[in-house]
Amino acid sequence: MSSSAAVIGVDSSTQSTKAVVVEVGSGRVLASGRAAHTVTGSGGARESDPEQWWRALVGAVGEALGRWGRTAGGGGTAGVAGIAVAGQQHGLVVLDGAGRPLRPALLWNDTRSAPQAAALTRELGVDGWLARAGSAPVASMTAAKWRWLVEHEPRVAEAAAGVRLPHDYLTERLSGTAATDPGDASGTLWYSTADHGYDPRLLEVAGLERGLLPEVAPSGGARVGSLTAAAAAELGLPAGVAVAAGTGDNMAAAVGLGLGGAGLLDHPVVSLGTSGTVFAATRTRPAVAALAGFAAADGQGVYLPLGCTLNCTLAVDRVAELLGLGREDAEPGGEAVLLPYLDGERTPDLPAAAGLLTGLRHATSGRQVLGAAYEGAVFTVLRALEALPGGVAADAPLRLTGGGARGRMWVETVRRLSGRPVVLPRGAELVALGAAALAAGASGAGDPVAVAVGWGFGEGRALDPLPRDERTWQRIETVLRGYAERLGG
Repeated sequence: MSSSAAVIGVDSSTQSTKAVVVEVGSGRVLASGRAAHTVTGSGGARESDPEQWWRALVGAVGEALGRWGRTAGGGGTAGVAGIAVAGQQHGLVVLDGAGRPLRPALLWNDTRSAPQAAALTRELGVDGWLARAGSAPVASMTAAKWRWLVEHEPRVAEAAAGVRLPHDYLTERLSGTAATDPGDASGTLWYSTADHGYDPRLLEVAGLERGLLPEVAPSGGARVGSLTAAAAAELGLPAGVAVAAGTGDNMAAAVGLGLGGAGLLDHPVVSLGTSGTVFAATRTRPAVAALAGFAAADGQGVYLPLGCTLNCTLAVDRVAELLGLGREDAEPGGEAVLLPYLDGERTPDLPAAAGLLTGLRHATSGRQVLGAAYEGAVFTVLRALEALPGGVAADAPLRLTGGGARGRMWVETVRRLSGRPVVLPRGAELVALGAAALAAGASGAGDPVAVAVGWGFGEGRALDPLPRDERTWQRIETVLRGYAERLGG
C-alpha cells in the first residue's frame, strides 16, 4: 500500500454521523464531514430510522471527499483504500428478507426494556451472565431490547429475517456482507467473551435464532468485503475499496487512542458525550456487575471493561437551558447536589430514576445549580473507575475524550473530583479515527492499534492533578445512596 493512500473512518453516533479521510502513512486528517440524525420517542422510548443513518453516512462521506478534493493537492477517490464504520452500541435493528428495516431501531438509551433486563437477570442470575457474557443485563443491552420486541411487537419479531447492531447494518449496506466484530457483539448479551463466539445458551435465554445474526469477524479490522457497486455509486468511490468489519463506538475510540494488544494497556479513559463512559484496555477478563465486560475490537485477547452512564453532556446542557445559562456559566455547586438522571440511569442501574435536585439555600445561585449538574454527571462516571480491574493504577492519568473534553467546566470538574492527572488527546474525533485505523487494517496496513499508535492521536496536553474534592464527592455519594434505596436499586 502506498504511504499516500487514504482511508475513511465513519462514526455513526446517536446524534450525528462524522466521517474522516486519513492518510495512512502519516495519520494526517485530510478532510472531514458531518450529518445530523433525528432521535424520536418519549416516556423512555428512543428510536431512529436506520435508513436515516445510511443517508447521513453518504452525506458525511460526500462532504469529506468534497473538501478533500478542494484542498491544495487534494487527492482523488482512486486513492481511497478502505472504509470502516464505528456505531453506537446496543441498538436493535430488525430486517426483512430484502435487508430493509421492519421498524425504527431501538437505541441504546431506550429504557423501555428495563423489565425485560430484570427478567433476563432472573433466568441466569447475575453470576451466570457474568460467567458467559461478561456483563449483567441492563435495559441498554440488545438482548433486553429483543425480548421487549418479542413481547410488545410479536408480529415484527416473527417477521425478522435478520437482527443487526447499528454498525452491522451500515457495514452490510457498504459491502453486502452480514458481519460484525467481537467488540460490538460483546454488548449484545448473546456473545460469550469467555468462548469468543455466540453462546447457544444465551441465545436460548434471549429467545433468538442463530440464523438471524451476522457472522463474527476475527477483529474489527478484518476485511469482510468490498464496496458494492450500488454503495460505491452513492459514495462516489471505486467499487474495489476494502470494507472492514468495524466495531462499536467505544471500541473504536480505544483503537483511536492506541489502546490494545499492540498499544497501551490498563490506561483509563473517560469519555464525555451524550453518554459518559470510563474504560481501559486490559488482558484481564472482567466479570463484575458494575461494568460491561466488553471485548476489544483488535481480536488479540484484549478486553474493554467499561462503565457507561446515560446522562452526560446532553443532560447538563438541558439544565443550562432550563436555567437560561450558557454551558460555561457554571461554578462549583456548594451545598447543592443535582443528579441529572433525566433519562433514567444505566450506571448505577436505576432505569426509573429522574433528575434530582437537593441542598438548595437562599444563597444558592443558578451558576451553582449548573455546576452541581456537572458534578453529578462527572461523579456518576468517575464512580465506575473503582470497578475497573486491578491493573489500572489509582494514580494513572485519565485520558479525557468526547465533546465534553473541549469544555473548560467539564475538564475542571473531572480534575477536581478525580484528583488525577489528565491528558487531553490531540485527536478530536477519536471514534472516527479509530474506525479509520480499522479501515487501514482491512486494506493491508497491518494491526489497526499499531497503526493508530503511529498516528499518535492518543497523546496530547497533560494537566497536573488537583487535590480531590472529597467533601463534594461524599455529599453526592450520600444523596445517591438514599435516592437508590428509595427507588429500590
